[in-house]
Formats: sequence, C-alpha cells, structure tokens
Amino acid sequence: MSAPKILQPGEIEAFSSAIPQLHPPAADLFRARAGRLRRIAPDHSLAAYLGFIAAIADCQQSLLEGLSDLPEAASRHIERRREHGLPPLAIDGWPRDPVWRGLARTLATEVAGDAPAQAQAVMDRIAGSSDDWLEDQASALLALDLARVDIAASTIIGAALQVYWVRLARGFDPTGVARPDPPRLCPVCGAHPVASVVHMGGTDDALRYLVCSLCASHWYLERVKCSNCANTRDLGYHAVENPKSAIRAESCPDCHSYLKVLYRNLLPELDPTADDLGSLALDWLMSDEGYARSGVNLMLLQAAPAPREAH
Repeated sequence: MSAPKILQPGEIEAFSSAIPQLHPPAADLFRARAGRLRRIAPDHSLAAYLGFIAAIADCQQSLLEGLSDLPEAASRHIERRREHGLPPLAIDGWPRDPVWRGLARTLATEVAGDAPAQAQAVMDRIAGSSDDWLEDQASALLALDLARVDIAASTIIGAALQVYWVRLARGFDPTGVARPDPPRLCPVCGAHPVASVVHMGGTDDALRYLVCSLCASHWYLERVKCSNCANTRDLGYHAVENPKSAIRAESCPDCHSYLKVLYRNLLPELDPTADDLGSLALDWLMSDEGYARSGVNLMLLQAAPAPREAH
C-alpha cells in the first residue's frame, strides 16, 4: 500500500473549499478512549492512573448514551450565538443544564472502586457535594482559573462536563459555524484543544485537525501553522526518541508555545486525550526547552499557569 500523500500548505489552500472544516465527536468516543488507555497502560510509569482514566471513560460512554436531546431554551441560545459569529455552544455564558451535576455525582460514585486509595475521600466529597459548589468548580475549570479549581476533584468534574458538551456537540448541526481566527479555540464551544491529529483516509486524508479538550469536535487547521498564533515560519517538531514518532510536539518560535501532533497515518488507533496522557515525557522535554503548553487535558490539570495565549 502506498504512503498517504502529505499535502503542503499551498496545496491545502488551493483545495480549501473541498476540505471538511469540522467533524463532530464520534458516538463511541469514550469507549475508544478507554480501549486505547488500556493498551498503553501496561509497563507505563502511570499505569494505575491510566487505568483509572479508562474506568472513567467507560462510565462516560454509558452516561453519554443515556443523555437526551437539547432542551428548547438551549436551541434558542445557539441561534443567538450563531447570528453573531460566536461559538454556538460557547463555555462562556452557556446556560448549563443541571443534568451535568448529576453526571458528576454519578461518575464519582461509579468509579470510586477504581480510584486510587488516596482519592476515595475526593470521590465521596463530589458525590455528596452541593449544587453551588459544583457550579462554582465548573465555572472555574472552564475558565481555566486554576487558583479556584479543586485540582483533586477536577478530573471527575472535567469528565462530567465532557460528557455534557460532547452530547451537545453531537446533537448540533455544524452548518454555519465560523472558522476560528486565530485558530486556537474550538469553533463549537470555545475551549482549548487537547492536541492535533493528522487524519487518515476519506476526504480528509493527511489533513490536520485540532481536537477540542471539552466537546471533542475536530476543526481543520493547515499543517505547518502554529495552532496558537497562526505563525507559519520556522516551526519545530520534537519527539522524545524517534524523530518520526507518531506523537510529536509542534513548537512555535514566535509565541514560544507547543501542541502535540498525533499522526494517525502512522498509528490509526491514537486517541488525543489518551495519548496525550501517555506521552508526558514529551511535555517534560518541551518544558526543559522553554516552551509553554498551549493545549489542555481535562483528565490531568495541574496547579500551574493557564495556557499561553497568542499575542
């Protein structure tokens, strides 16, 4: 079988009208994530944690399949956002349905048996938490106001918000979504990407898409372009060992940020969230080289500054 054609920026722009600009999250998103986590966990230094996140993903899939359609009030809100060219499911100002709080409590209860011993008290605290506390934590997490985020509880709260926003994105007609400029935030919900993925096969073969850390939508971005500031000059590509690795970091000399690129044309089963967690050694390398991470992984928030913004 011949290798996929790698399109260069000029070629991509010439055919931009035929390029699918947006892909909704897959129906089996969390099931696939759980499977990938379990394949990379053995012999990994974070094996126990990856196994815990796999259990969370299993529960997320079950909860996703049980959620109903958007309420009418949310549909009206979408139309108002659309009219102004804003992300229709934007995290800032979105009228969150109380159902998400039930998702958080259910997740905490269901995965408690798989949680590390030191996290049991956190699971109990989330399961018995007040509505006000959950809403405050959700607002802080979505704003990446990490000084207010309960880091110990953030994985479960982030997982619940992912289920909720993935369901919103899956029930949403992407027609008319504005192309983001600059490209760093999701055009559907306005969240940061977790990583970018080079697709394989179909109409978007060899094209690069950013993957939302919250709603898991994929939005198109030309290759060899900084996902944070749109710079196209002197980008670097880094790997821990093999320079042709299926997981690399794309770095920008202008904004001094980086985002991982997952090459599914080299390894089709790559999952942005799972493989981002599984490649933390690459983050340590990039930090040592003076680059700031522009992406966000809600399954492993750290008490550190928010992602660097482009200037």
